[in-house]
Amino acid sequence: MSDTPQPQPLLDDDDLDLLDDFLDSERVDAEALDLIGAHGFLVALAVAPSDVPPASWVAELFHGEPTFADDAERETILGLLEALRRNAIAALEQGLLPELPFELVLDGLAAEETPIGDWCAGFMEGVFLDEAAWFEEDEETAATLLLPFMALSGLFDEEPDMAEFTADTARLEALVAQLPELVLDLYLHYRVPPETPKPTPRKKKPVGRDGKRKR
Repeated sequence: MSDTPQPQPLLDDDDLDLLDDFLDSERVDAEALDLIGAHGFLVALAVAPSDVPPASWVAELFHGEPTFADDAERETILGLLEALRRNAIAALEQGLLPELPFELVLDGLAAEETPIGDWCAGFMEGVFLDEAAWFEEDEETAATLLLPFMALSGLFDEEPDMAEFTADTARLEALVAQLPELVLDLYLHYRVPPETPKPTPRKKKPVGRDGKRKR
């Protein structure tokens, strides 16, 4: 029996369908993220080393202010988005893997032609919201951990080094299969501080017959 935990859904199917319908409607800007991109975006915010104010990420996700039917709909949609982010944090905090809303295979297609590319592009949009925070502590490690998301997003294809990396289809397929684990690796890097070793107890000096400690 495998020790790998089963990926945890971040919202149930009905809630995902409700979000999908709203994000796909004409009441949302054409440049707004769709459900897959929004999912990646919010998972990135769950991992991010610093909290982004809701007003900032809501405006970025929707590319402005959508046309809500009423206050109740606004509360419902924004509540579901925040619930997805918080559920991602809760799962990752327990060492669980987030369930991603697509099959983790490329089937020979370029990543940007699949939901995988859309999700990773959404994830990188979340990184761009506060890019400095992701790289300020350890730029080299951050770049290594984010490389799979960058490669699969299709946003960096013009860079010569990235073109060489993405040409290896077997490596890309392996990265796709590992995406939930890679998200957890990022969370542990940014959100879980390394354990501080316990101080070694000072050894007591032996006491001589005269009751004084020996030097």
